[in-house]
Amino acid sequence: MPGLISSLLDVFREIGIPLAGKTDRRLERMAEVCLAVGGIRTAFSEAVSAEDGIFLKTRDIIAFMNRHYGEHISPGSYDDIRRKDLILLVEAGIVLNSSAVGKQATNNPTRGYALSPHFVRLLKVHGCLDWDAELNIFLSESKQLRDELERKRALERVPVCLPSGEVLTLSGGEHNELQKRIIESFLPYFGFGAQVLYVGDTTDKFLFRADETLNRIGFFALEHDELPDVVAYSKEKNLLYLVEAVHSTGPMDEIRVRKLKRQLVECRANMVFVTAFLTKKDFRRWVAEIAWETEVWIADSPEHLIHFNGYKFLEIHK
Repeated sequence: MPGLISSLLDVFREIGIPLAGKTDRRLERMAEVCLAVGGIRTAFSEAVSAEDGIFLKTRDIIAFMNRHYGEHISPGSYDDIRRKDLILLVEAGIVLNSSAVGKQATNNPTRGYALSPHFVRLLKVHGCLDWDAELNIFLSESKQLRDELERKRALERVPVCLPSGEVLTLSGGEHNELQKRIIESFLPYFGFGAQVLYVGDTTDKFLFRADETLNRIGFFALEHDELPDVVAYSKEKNLLYLVEAVHSTGPMDEIRVRKLKRQLVECRANMVFVTAFLTKKDFRRWVAEIAWETEVWIADSPEHLIHFNGYKFLEIHK
């Protein structure tokens, strides 16, 4: 197994993946994740690719590493696999996720990963006479693949017009489509002239932030994990809108609201907690978890709100 990891790291260097500055353990983990995605236990000849239709989710990758490589990684570390071990491999195009094969939100928890077919072809001739020729073909194909993926991502981008007139561009997917509807439909109906202060993107958590206003109203540090998807502020009513766009992750439940209130104890605005859904079908799936004293907005019925005993918001409408 150590020899396989060492050989794979050599391959990474030859195809131009930057490894400088990474610890030996991080390099080992990155190599093991790549091997696991390809279903490789003892030799590169075992590698399978996206063409074989086998895509492993991050928890499946962890299970494979624990079973075959002697690791003891917690299943709860799945986000580290995605953010730390897979990120360079995906960027280099040697690992594909299912969103690159079929249109799928990049933060969809059901997505999986597989080795690219041209990388598997390269691995299978490692140490053979055909290596140099196959490496040249791989490097040429990689450039073409990166160009194609970049064009695909550009076509799927979601333009969003803020109330200020500024235009943001979100990455593709239903989650970000819902964020667009929140900004362009929900806020004009119910925002009392609200200014957007923060928007996160599935590929850029801090796509937009208005730090000066956030600091002025006493908002907590934006690095915090509890950030909702959209934050907006109505100066007219002194209302702070905390909006969660629910596609594959949960709504504003009691625990989430409690955590946000603790973080916002210094905030000088009145808080409005909103869970947004694309459809009533999505709403029905999560309705039992939604916290009292919060609001629900459904993009399919943009002129209406569902009040979960939201007396404060009702008083405003009086």
